[in-house]
Amino acid sequence: MINCDASQVYADLRLLSARPSQAEEARAPHRLFGYLDGSEACSAARWAGDAKREIAAAHEAGRLPILVGGTGLYIRTLLDGIAPVPEIDPAIRDAVRALPVADAYMALREEDAASAQALAPADSTRIARALEVVRSTGRSIRDWRAHKEGGIGGGITLAPMILLPPRDWLIARCDRRFEAMLDEGAIAEVEGLLARTLAPDLPVMRAIGVPEIRDWLTGQISREEMVNRAQIATRQYAKRQYTWFANQPPADWPRQTHQIDNKNINEIAIKLQHMMLT
Repeated sequence: MINCDASQVYADLRLLSARPSQAEEARAPHRLFGYLDGSEACSAARWAGDAKREIAAAHEAGRLPILVGGTGLYIRTLLDGIAPVPEIDPAIRDAVRALPVADAYMALREEDAASAQALAPADSTRIARALEVVRSTGRSIRDWRAHKEGGIGGGITLAPMILLPPRDWLIARCDRRFEAMLDEGAIAEVEGLLARTLAPDLPVMRAIGVPEIRDWLTGQISREEMVNRAQIATRQYAKRQYTWFANQPPADWPRQTHQIDNKNINEIAIKLQHMMLT
């Protein structure tokens, strides 16, 4: 089983990323779960390279690799490849990242109007990326993305299954999920991260639950507000994932839309086995 979740790659986030427990991992071989230290920033390109090696190793060993997880960008990068954008000039990157998002967006509208039109004015990460690419390479990031390289989608046989359970069932589970994480030790997990004084812009420090628990630990908000903020963030993230997986993958990828329980998990496993055999 190979992890495709951007948060579950970090060793520091077993609880807050809902990574499989040690007992669960012992039930079957697992790869790319908790394999990176929180001081590193994993990218889709890096993960895709690691996943390719694990898939090749599984095939060589006569095993069937099963990819699981909800980071659509990671899956799309693995299957479709990535734009071969050259390294960005460090001086340009520093200058762009220092701009307020409103200024960066205005600059992008002047230098790469098509990219700006496709982005929300408050999307600081994507705006900065598009602006640094056009300034460093002289080409729009949209042009680079039109010629992706390195995808494995055309060379493998897929048996995909997308889980899209009822939204009300999903939202209720999101709320219970964070409360359960607190009971299981998520606070200690964040305390351990804070003790390391890692850079606040690292992915591990921005994972859902970490900023909220940090603010509570430092006395900035109440426990009730901490729980409320984290539950809202979880629901918002689940909504974005739901929308992405409902609309972005190919239409012929099967969608499982029923409520998920132990019985349905077994049914899904049987469906996947049948798909892989046919």
